[in-house]
Amino acid sequence: MDRSNRNRNTSHSPSRGSRSRAHDELPNSRGEDHRGDEDDVSIAKMKAAVEALEKQKPSFELSGKLADETNRVKEPLYIHRQSCYLFGRERRVAHIPTDHPSCSKQHAVIQYRLVEKEQPDGMLKKQVSPYIMDLGSTNGTFINDNRIEPQRYYELMEKDTLKFGNSSREYVMLHENSAP
Repeated sequence: MDRSNRNRNTSHSPSRGSRSRAHDELPNSRGEDHRGDEDDVSIAKMKAAVEALEKQKPSFELSGKLADETNRVKEPLYIHRQSCYLFGRERRVAHIPTDHPSCSKQHAVIQYRLVEKEQPDGMLKKQVSPYIMDLGSTNGTFINDNRIEPQRYYELMEKDTLKFGNSSREYVMLHENSAP
């Protein structure tokens, strides 16, 4: 019983490794050994590649893609053409889509309001100014990194930054004559 199992599991033919090695080392009809030359060339190429990688120092400079992502002023959004603008994740309704999962479908609104402002000389002047209101969003709206209360208007001043939810995207309020 032992003997029959041993015979089934063992092979009497030469192993593949020894046969292929012997075949590879045979010279061709001209007596040249091409396999050895190919191996030498391959090894030389690998060594050259390793040396080149070792000599090359890593570059920690911003790549084009990363530099593009860190650019905060991509393009201005002109928000003076309507009386209000809705920010939110729902593209069918929002004027300015926020596209971040932490933002609500209807997150916040910027509305232009006519208000009376007292001038330095004590006179009252009517002026149209932008105001923002958080529409009860779950993750909040931020002016200059300060969370605002929902359902309340806040006046926006020049160079105020707006953030919605946990998004890292910032919106900066600029006047038409502002330098970015």
